[in-house]
Amino acid sequence: MQVDSSFLQQDYMEAEINQENDTTIFTLDGRLDSHSAPLFEQQVNDYLISPSNHLVFNFNNLDYISSAGLRIILNTAKAYKPTPYQFITCSMQDHVQEVFEISGFDSFITICRTLDESLITLRE
Repeated sequence: MQVDSSFLQQDYMEAEINQENDTTIFTLDGRLDSHSAPLFEQQVNDYLISPSNHLVFNFNNLDYISSAGLRIILNTAKAYKPTPYQFITCSMQDHVQEVFEISGFDSFITICRTLDESLITLRE
């Protein structure tokens, strides 16, 4: 795996960004809530202005997501819909996946069990 990572330290969340082939992977650690969402959204927006590769949000270490975090997910999905690239989320803890299911996000966002499964899905 080619690693070109940078860290975004936030109040309650850390985001590590890695590049693997034609995919950008955000690995989130902590809480994506009203405190951490604005800075994360600013960084994600750089990728949404003109998507040029696939995007994966790895939620393996995400402990909590609020409506502010869901808004970022929704905006990301909308930005990727008209492009030839895919947006995938993966590795959700059960309580985070439950938020996606209750909100209906699982009906229009691809959710994979693992990061490897996400990368395989993107290659197909």
